[in-house]
Amino acid sequence: MVTMPTDPTHRRAAGVLLHASALPGGTLAGAPRFIDWLARAGQSWWQVLPLGPPDEFGSPYAGASAFAGWPGLLGQPGAPVSEEERDDLRSACAYWIDDWERHAGPGALDDQVRFAREWGAVRAYAAERGVGIMGDVPFYVAAGSADHCAHPGLFLDDVVAGVPPDDFSADGQLWGNPPYDWRAMASDGYRWWVERLRRAAQLADAVRIDHFRGFAAWWAVPAGATTATRGEWRPGPGEALFRRLAEEGPDLGLIAEDLGIITPDVVALIERLGLPGIRVLQYAFNDDPYNPHRLENHQPRAMVVTGTHDNDTIAGWWGDQPGWVRDRALIEVASWGVHEAEPHRGMVRLALASPAGLAVIPAQDLLGLGSEARFNTPGTTRGNWSWRLPEGALDDELADWLGRATDHADRRPLD
Repeated sequence: MVTMPTDPTHRRAAGVLLHASALPGGTLAGAPRFIDWLARAGQSWWQVLPLGPPDEFGSPYAGASAFAGWPGLLGQPGAPVSEEERDDLRSACAYWIDDWERHAGPGALDDQVRFAREWGAVRAYAAERGVGIMGDVPFYVAAGSADHCAHPGLFLDDVVAGVPPDDFSADGQLWGNPPYDWRAMASDGYRWWVERLRRAAQLADAVRIDHFRGFAAWWAVPAGATTATRGEWRPGPGEALFRRLAEEGPDLGLIAEDLGIITPDVVALIERLGLPGIRVLQYAFNDDPYNPHRLENHQPRAMVVTGTHDNDTIAGWWGDQPGWVRDRALIEVASWGVHEAEPHRGMVRLALASPAGLAVIPAQDLLGLGSEARFNTPGTTRGNWSWRLPEGALDDELADWLGRATDHADRRPLD
């Protein structure tokens, strides 16, 4: 087994998912008040989505850089920058900052200084209050991104990325990202990935790695195809990349996003690496006794969520379920000693009751919001990533309720 860095599920803890762009006002200016609320509510983690510049549709998973922070998050976008700060950032971010300046143009360096200043202050404020930051590392980069342009030899140009047809999509999903040339990456010791995780450690205490199955095998679709049906599975780097990360990478907790088409080779890789996976309550109520999302199958080394940023809110999901699913969910909630009049609160407390070491709840689910507050609908480009937390919505009463629920589930932060 490859010895990986700190496991964020090593003790029972809880957190909240709220992307930085969803803070009131859409900037980091709202972060301290949110962190104060997390601390009052007994939460140990704030989970965010990727912090890089989003694409034209607002998606942080198809951004212009795998390294740069998004200036759109700045609370003080015009703040002055000193030459000393510029020199410090060039030193700390030497691997990628020149590439980003060439890609983003004048002012790019100063914006990254401002981002480092503001996000650094957010991290320090959170640490003082016992709140860790969980970041997010997308598997692929966007076509035409700074990374793709600066390192064309690390990518293939005859195929594009996607996922094959399944029960949810007859055509599969054609993402169109440039896939990695894993042989080329191996030839220089996977340096791009090592540097990417070093950058992630500058921004977060732990990270969720999106589409983790791509490290075992990935779906290659011929360039120019209009659907993902004619693709093929090709091998990923497997343990070799993670051996390199264990040798040279930062001390950064990793969680494998193991959702979607998960085959035995993916499960075996995650087990060999000893990484936590993700369990989603919205997938927990079918007849399969081996379903990994059912609570009786949760392991301590896992992160449980009511839903991800790609799911409907728990209230929206509940309203769409047939009666037998609701009945089964209510029986499950009661069997774990949870009694709440409102279904969304019952599901939140069910997640907290899970044997999984870490439970993370989207802010929308704490508020009981419906589908209008959904953050993203996969396979669509319009109307996503725009939800914002209303000012004052996370009040003291809700913090105290969540704190009591967290205590009851034995997830209160250590003193």
